[in-house]
Amino acid sequence: MTASEKFLAAQKQYAETFKKHLANGVEFISDAVYIDPEVTIAPGAVILPGCILRGHTAVAAGCVIGPNTLLEDTEVGENTTINASQCYRSKLGPNNKIGPFTHVREGTVTEEDVHLGAYVETKNAHFAEGNTVSHLTYIGDAEVGKYCNFGCGTVTCNYDGEGKYKTVIGDYAFIGCNTNLVAPVTVGDHAFTAAGSTIGQDVPAGCLGIERARQANVPGWGEAKLQAYIAKKQKIEAEKKEVK
Repeated sequence: MTASEKFLAAQKQYAETFKKHLANGVEFISDAVYIDPEVTIAPGAVILPGCILRGHTAVAAGCVIGPNTLLEDTEVGENTTINASQCYRSKLGPNNKIGPFTHVREGTVTEEDVHLGAYVETKNAHFAEGNTVSHLTYIGDAEVGKYCNFGCGTVTCNYDGEGKYKTVIGDYAFIGCNTNLVAPVTVGDHAFTAAGSTIGQDVPAGCLGIERARQANVPGWGEAKLQAYIAKKQKIEAEKKEVK
């Protein structure tokens, strides 16, 4: 079969797959999508433009997928939305809100009402009900209890160049912004990590884990250091005023 014939065959198969889902009650506003023949989509789900659904992906009723979303061998529970994100070999529960710009990697499992937001990456991680991971966070090789909140910039430090290690977080834990969780490590139920901490030892249930150097303020240091920079910017400001 020539390249042209392969292309035409693929186009025919795509058209047949699209028509099948359309007739089955799946909602589209454009045919600018690609769906593998093995994909299953429940009636009432909405597939927005720019989506690619591959492999044994399964989308439940009430879901809104897209725009611009890639799902590969991923199961999506009822009423979940996935916006402008990529998900691979994972299982997402019902009533999840994923995206935009979320990278859900292999082995991720979420239960009900989980939110994975902008620039969040997950891998081989299980999230119990009600977790909120809003932005700029990496959670890998982790077991997360229910109703935890992750501050911006949280990282599970799961790889030391040789082995992968697990992070365990209990129920109702609060992980402060810019927390590094150096695995293997456990944060207990109802525990809290202070913003900017590198947590390398277990945090018992109900405790605050805090790891920060003591702040020291050096008088006049910033003033001297910034003199040339300030002068440069003030010159630009003056030139702008002259032009006006």
